[in-house]
Amino acid sequence: MTKTKAILIERHGGPGVLVERDIQLRDPAPDEVELRVHAVGVNFADLLMRAGLYDTVPPRPYSPGFEVAGEITRIGSRVTEWRLGDRAVALLRYGGYACDVLVPSIQLFHYPNTLTPVQAAAIPVVFLTAWVCLFDSANARPGQTVLVLGAGGGVGTAAVQLAVRHGLRVIGTAGTERKRSYVVKDLGAEACFDSRREWEPDIVELVGARGIDIALDSVGGRATAACRRLLAPLGRLVFYGFSEAMPQSKRSWLRAARAWLRMPLIHPLSLVQQNIGISGVHLLHLQTKEVAVLRFALDEIYRRVTDGELHSVVDRVFPLDRAGAAEAHQYIHARENLGKVVLSAADSAS
Repeated sequence: MTKTKAILIERHGGPGVLVERDIQLRDPAPDEVELRVHAVGVNFADLLMRAGLYDTVPPRPYSPGFEVAGEITRIGSRVTEWRLGDRAVALLRYGGYACDVLVPSIQLFHYPNTLTPVQAAAIPVVFLTAWVCLFDSANARPGQTVLVLGAGGGVGTAAVQLAVRHGLRVIGTAGTERKRSYVVKDLGAEACFDSRREWEPDIVELVGARGIDIALDSVGGRATAACRRLLAPLGRLVFYGFSEAMPQSKRSWLRAARAWLRMPLIHPLSLVQQNIGISGVHLLHLQTKEVAVLRFALDEIYRRVTDGELHSVVDRVFPLDRAGAAEAHQYIHARENLGKVVLSAADSAS
């Protein structure tokens, strides 16, 4: 066993509850590698974990962090496709806020040498989520209209890029003028409306009575009801997040309950009558069952990044330590981030 440092959740609460500890790291199992972490992508689900609002977590204490970029430092006896010193990104269920992690080799992916670790770590979760929502779940096709809620966030900026490149008509919502301007002028959306006020009438005015073909919903609550009303015949609503349940830095069961109660009740017959479909996407639950789907998608995403068709939108980079992680969480809680927030190790070339 070796020692490493990790940022842990020992109790639930605001960003200040994160702690940094020395932990024991066992030797890699035969099908695992040890990765020295250079950069970690920070996702909204990390905040939900810390607040105690995430459903699939191990017993505390544990480290959040779904995606890391790093360098292989030890290899299990049955791993043949990787070598010491190889650079890789990894998708994890948890545990990424650490200096070193153990990863099953099946969850490792190559990334282009032209990318820095920070750029590489900013891509997997947001782009794969957007890809699965658009192309695997919603079966998006050129010429269709897609509404992306939270278009200025990590998944939002990825979804807008993918949809625009795929020939879709893209409409977004975002909470600040800075984000709305970026989504339209830099990412190519047709319009982006203020998410902090009623945006449904604006979209009806823009697209007409028929409505939209696809809605990507990471918000929940009343936004989900609005998305459903906006769907055209054969429209698809893809639900992949519930940010409305935690608008502040600390958990509030009352806020979560209110957001839950604002969600529309969906009966199968109502879907038949309206000719619409509603689906959900949870990327991390695809890791063990649909690895081939994720590997194909991520290879294609990195190829397009290399070709200049797509790019990782990195807003802020914080140190990979307790203070940096707490500050990163607070930054996302305040909805300040335009695109992705990343933690970077001090000895990493970002």
